[in-house]
Amino acid sequence: MTDPTMEALAAQLEASGDYRVLRRLTVPAGGFVPMPHMKRAVFLDVETTGLDSSVDEIIELAMVPFWYEDSGRIAGVEIGGSALRQPHKPIPADVTRLTGITPDMVAGKTIDFTAAARFAGDSLIVAHNAGFDRRFVERFCPQLANNPWACSFAEIPWAAHGFESARLSLIGKAHGFFYDGHRAVNDCYAGIEILSRSVPVGGTESAMKGLLLSTSSPSWRCWAEGAPFDKKDLLKGRGYRWADGSDGRPKAWWIDLDEAGFHPEMAYLRSDIYGWSAQVSICELNALNRYSDRLKITPYVIPAS
Repeated sequence: MTDPTMEALAAQLEASGDYRVLRRLTVPAGGFVPMPHMKRAVFLDVETTGLDSSVDEIIELAMVPFWYEDSGRIAGVEIGGSALRQPHKPIPADVTRLTGITPDMVAGKTIDFTAAARFAGDSLIVAHNAGFDRRFVERFCPQLANNPWACSFAEIPWAAHGFESARLSLIGKAHGFFYDGHRAVNDCYAGIEILSRSVPVGGTESAMKGLLLSTSSPSWRCWAEGAPFDKKDLLKGRGYRWADGSDGRPKAWWIDLDEAGFHPEMAYLRSDIYGWSAQVSICELNALNRYSDRLKITPYVIPAS
């Protein structure tokens, strides 16, 4: 409960124009009863022993369910939870420094991933770095491979909305609140709160509305295979990134495109990169395969005109 006296002091400081006050994020009390038209999502976060999802392990899994409307309004938040897991190899010291999770905390602990899948159900799963979290989760909990996923980090243009960073803690501070970070469940509550807030540019829609629009829209990944070497700076300057082919995907410069940008980009590749009607590799991305390793890559011949 907010202390009226402290809140009055905070308001006085803010009114001076010389201070900004951060308020601690409060965890919802639970007991929310959704209306039939509302939809359920789960904000998910993991802590791991490292960055490589093929060899490193999950040491903490947190999930917090919330309810939203098609308008993007977040209507309610349920009580979430987290569980710790002892990995097969010792937790690196730098991971302990970052997360606060020590070997003693995880000793003898396991995560019931089957129960976690039941808890998530068929809900939309939101993570603040789904490109990282999804690969770990699907390795340890393959039942969640069939859920739609969304990324509050990559699918909301935070920089375009005036934020200096897309880190959860810094977005929270920009919105005037702080929370106890470095633990997965706290990040989940903070992520939901951020999604409930309106974005500065435009200001009338919540961040969740923008995320839903992105999640429901297909996009395309394009690998510019065989692009001339002397065009690499043009591609890099246009936002393409290099893939070395070590993951079994094409060894080429690649970029993600929305539907509106697909055909203009193909025309650009034809005219400015290849100079002819070349063949590239493409994959349609949607909420079911985005951020996963299950990409169906097909050849695409760029039309001559």
